[in-house]
Amino acid sequence: MYRIGDFSKMSRTTVKTLRYYDEVGLLKPECTDSFTGYRFYSAGQLEKIHRIKALRQIGLSIEEIKQVLAGHNVKSILEKRKAEIIAQLEHSAEQLSRIEFILSGKEEESFMSYQAVIKELPECIVYYKRVKVPGFESYYEIIPAINEECARANPDLKPAVPGYCFCVYLDGEYKERDFNVEFCVAVDRFGKEVGDIKFKKLENVTVVSVMHKGPYSELSKAYAYAFRWIEENGYAVAGNPRESYIDGVWNNKKAEEWLTEIQIPVFRK
Repeated sequence: MYRIGDFSKMSRTTVKTLRYYDEVGLLKPECTDSFTGYRFYSAGQLEKIHRIKALRQIGLSIEEIKQVLAGHNVKSILEKRKAEIIAQLEHSAEQLSRIEFILSGKEEESFMSYQAVIKELPECIVYYKRVKVPGFESYYEIIPAINEECARANPDLKPAVPGYCFCVYLDGEYKERDFNVEFCVAVDRFGKEVGDIKFKKLENVTVVSVMHKGPYSELSKAYAYAFRWIEENGYAVAGNPRESYIDGVWNNKKAEEWLTEIQIPVFRK
């Protein structure tokens, strides 16, 4: 029999870990002195601690190791851990791809001013209207008019929290003049439709998100970055881009401080 200190040295396992394994019922001492409280281990337990360490090194939890040692669900536990490792490797490969993408654009100042994030947009109810827009400057008249018309027909309608208004580009390409958009505002419920203003529910969607700070006339730089990021990081476009307007002419006169989020629906290839 070996006292815990000696068993710790023989098994190359810390005393703290052995005490923890005792507490959680993974490896209890062969016996414990009732007077001194000293823990004693047998030589045969070296084989068990060796197996425990092997299972810990492949990432199994204490509860999973207990099940393996008891002979229950061994294959399913290992298959589950295998799937977790594969997912980790895929996640690490994606992170590496993103780092390489950032480094590859270090000589391009405009690309280094943007970052891309994968995010989930939850489902929402919106009122919307499809319009042809002569140019970005027309937003200052078109958007307030749509909001006012909907508010007159729906005085009790409330915007979603947090607020979310955006344009969906319908042309399938970036254009600065004469482009078709669907202007949307997320609200708390379906309301009364008026004229060309309709209501619908949008399903949740995965998007690549890129923040653009500055005037709308420079949005093309953000789009170029976003589409290049999608192409080089293993994603494919799954729908028309959205522009979510966070700060703009309605609350800030300085165009260089306007904040727009480009959201492009994607799926992993």
